[in-house]
Amino acid sequence: MKVAIQMDPIGPIDINADSTFRIAEEAQARGYELFYYTPDRLAWQEGRVTARGWPLTVRREKGNHFTLGTEAEVDLGDYDVVWLRQDPPFDMGYITTTHLLERLGPGTLVVNDPFWVRNYPEKLLVLQFPDLTPPTTIARDLATLRAFRERHGDIILKPLYGNGGAGVFRLTPDDRNLVSLYELFTGMNREPLIAQKFVPDVSNGDKRVILVDGEPIGAINRVPPVGETRSNLHIGGTAQKIGLTARDREICDAIGPLLREKGQVFVGIDVIGNYLTEINVTSPTGIQELERFDGINAAGAIWDAIAARKGL
Repeated sequence: MKVAIQMDPIGPIDINADSTFRIAEEAQARGYELFYYTPDRLAWQEGRVTARGWPLTVRREKGNHFTLGTEAEVDLGDYDVVWLRQDPPFDMGYITTTHLLERLGPGTLVVNDPFWVRNYPEKLLVLQFPDLTPPTTIARDLATLRAFRERHGDIILKPLYGNGGAGVFRLTPDDRNLVSLYELFTGMNREPLIAQKFVPDVSNGDKRVILVDGEPIGAINRVPPVGETRSNLHIGGTAQKIGLTARDREICDAIGPLLREKGQVFVGIDVIGNYLTEINVTSPTGIQELERFDGINAAGAIWDAIAARKGL
């Protein structure tokens, strides 16, 4: 297969943690042809979706993990698979790339399906499953956020389209910073905020469950540092081996058919205690940690699912 990968600059990535690198590595091992470009090099040109980038070779050598061929402009319609893998923020630049990639013909499979990536951002898709999530409100109105806090006392407040744990605050009942945080966030953009009832089980970890074509293949646990609410690995969270519980499988059974139907091949969901908190479809991570803990080929499972969708 000919594979194009739309991602952030490849130079600074951590080859022992980056899921896109692992996906490219597995594709190369299967003999697939790789082409790499950054989102700013994607274009629509008189009926064609094009990208300016480079043929790509990857290797697991820190500091020497890739080689680029001669820069070229390609028609992405000539590729079997295009990966949508740049990191959020899920802003208008990100949304525009989904519109352009959506214009590719049926012969090119975009992973994950850009139409549904655009319509199912991380913190909004969970609203379809209120019985699986902690009490949640999405609002820009301060009175609504105040009322939610009065009902639930201990809450998490964060930007609706944030990522990586940035801007996530826990407000305990005696915390007086709600108005200040509201003023800070609303002064930066016109987006709503999301508030959720705090789930104390987060001290035991925030579980990342990996689903491939709607089926769970495993999970890792991300434990926050002492004195920290956030468990994101890049801000000091610790990854631990963990299995899937009956509740995890119940959640996956509920959401899996929808993910499969909408072309969301590689998804990472976040589970705290018994609650689903996010469904990550834009650029999920966690497969390298899962492979190390469980001894499975998660990237291989992803490519098997893609090959099946391509009829190969």
